Amino acid sequence: MSLTRRSVLLAAGAAALPRFAIAQADTRPSLTIAVQKLSTSGTLDILREASNVGTRWYNLFSEPLIETAWTGDLSARPGLATAWRRIDERRLELELREGVRFQDGRPMTVEDVAFTFGAERMWGGEGIPAAAAPPPEVVASARGIFGGLERIEIVNARTLRWVHRQGDLTLEGRLAHRGGCILPRHAWEAAGGWRGFFARPTGTGPYRVVEWQLDRQLVLEAFDGYWGGRPPVKRLRFVEVPELASRLNGLFAGEYDFACDIPPDQIPLVERNPRFTVMGGPILNHRVTHLDASHPVLANPLVRRALTHAVDRQAIVDSLWAGRTVVPPGLQFPFFGPMLRQGWAVPAYDPAEARRLLREAGYRGEPIPYRMLPGYYTAQAATGQIQAEMWRAAGLNVEIQMMENWSQVLARGPGRGLYEHSVSAFFNDPVSYVADVYGPQGTQQRGGFWRNAEFDTLLPVLETATDMARRARAWARMLEILEREDPAVHILHQTANFTALRRGLRWRPAQSFVMDFRAGNFALAE
Repeated sequence: MSLTRRSVLLAAGAAALPRFAIAQADTRPSLTIAVQKLSTSGTLDILREASNVGTRWYNLFSEPLIETAWTGDLSARPGLATAWRRIDERRLELELREGVRFQDGRPMTVEDVAFTFGAERMWGGEGIPAAAAPPPEVVASARGIFGGLERIEIVNARTLRWVHRQGDLTLEGRLAHRGGCILPRHAWEAAGGWRGFFARPTGTGPYRVVEWQLDRQLVLEAFDGYWGGRPPVKRLRFVEVPELASRLNGLFAGEYDFACDIPPDQIPLVERNPRFTVMGGPILNHRVTHLDASHPVLANPLVRRALTHAVDRQAIVDSLWAGRTVVPPGLQFPFFGPMLRQGWAVPAYDPAEARRLLREAGYRGEPIPYRMLPGYYTAQAATGQIQAEMWRAAGLNVEIQMMENWSQVLARGPGRGLYEHSVSAFFNDPVSYVADVYGPQGTQQRGGFWRNAEFDTLLPVLETATDMARRARAWARMLEILEREDPAVHILHQTANFTALRRGLRWRPAQSFVMDFRAGNFALAE
C-alpha cells in the first residue's frame, strides 16, 4: 500500500511531537512553602532585609565566595571561590570558580566581585545618583560586616585579593557572611541601581526570582545553568501565611508542601498523621529581649540587671519548648572554638537578687513598656506573657504592648522599653554579629537603645587584633558589659527551628533559618 506525501508528513509529525514532548518534559516537583513572614523591609536585599525571615530565601538566588556547611558541620567550604589563602594578616587571595554564570546567562567575573564590595552596591557616596544609591540601612549594615575593607585588587581573570586596612583573623568568615553574595554589575546598571535591581534581583544561585509580591509570595524557578548542577525542584513558591493554624491546615489539605515555624506543642499533632513529619532543632540564633537604656526607668543599669535575674529560662525551655532547645552560655555559640568564653553563663534565675537590685535602684513600680510583634517568633506570645508574670513576681511592672510592624516596635519615644528580638551568628566568631548589632554602627546604638564607651573601645580589638588570646580577653570583657554590668540584652534561649513537611520529600534542615534546595540536599523519596 502506497502512502501519499501528505500522509507521510502527518505521520512524521505525529511521531516527532511525542518524542519532542518527552525529551522536554520536566518531571521535577514544584513546591509551596508556607512561612509566617516573607520580609520585614519589603526588599530582597539581604543587607537591608537583615532578618530571620530573609535568611530563608537569600541563598536560593545568590551566593557568597565562601560557603558555610549549614546542613553539615558548619565548616567553611568553597562557594563561588574554589580556594583561598592568607598572604598575611591583612590580605586574603581567592581563586574564583570557573564556569559560573548569572541567571541571565552572563559569566561571573572578577569585576563583578569587585563591584559587589564597591561604593555603588554597599557604600554610596559622592558621584552616585541618589535614586541609584543603596539606602542608609544598607550602608550601615555593610559597615558593620565589611567596614574594615580597604580595597579589592584584581590579580588576574580568576584571582582577587581582599585587602583590609588592619589585621583581621576573621577575613574568611566575613566572606562567608550572607551580606557578601556576589551580584552582576551589568544587571545593576541596567536596572538603574539599588531599587530597580532588587525589584527582581539576579544572582548565581540555583533558582531565579520570577515573582515578588510583598506580604504575599516569592516565586523562584530552577536555573538550569547553575554551576552546581541541575536544581532538583522546578519551582519554589514561598507564601506568607501568618496564622499557624492556617499553615498547618493548608499542609494537611495538600495546599502546602512545607509549613515553617512549628512550635513544639504542635509537633505531635503533625506526626500523628502518617503523611507528614517535622524536622529541625536548635540553630545558630538566640532569642533575646533587648533593653532600651534611654527609657527613664531602664537608664539605671540596676533595673536592667534585675530584669535579667527575674526570669526562669529553663522553665520556659521545659514548658514551651518541651526541652528541645537549651539555655546558652550567654550571647555566644559553641562553634566559636578558641573564642568561646568557657564557664560563662546567663545571669542566674534569682528573684531575691532581682528584688534587692530594685530596692537599691529606688524603683517604685513605674511601668516599663514591653513591645512585641505577635507571631513573628515561634511561641512568642506565650514567652512574653510568662516573662511578664515572672517580672511582676519580682516586683517589676512590665506592660506588654502589641505592635503591627517592626517600625512601630523600634520607634523612639517614651513608650519604648523592652522588645523581643534575636541574634544570629553567621560564621564562627562573635565578630559575625557584635559590630552589626551592638557596635557604633550597629542597630542598638543607631536606634538609640544603648551605648557603652568601654565596649566601643574593645570592639576594635575584637575586629583587628591578630593575637587570638587578646581577642578572647576583649570578648570576655564585652560579655560582662553586655550581659551583667550595663545590660543591653537579656538572653532567653537558643532558637529551635521546626518545619513540617510531606513525607516522601528528602530534605535536610539547616542549623540556620536557611532553606537549601540544591541537589544533595533535596530529593523525592524513591
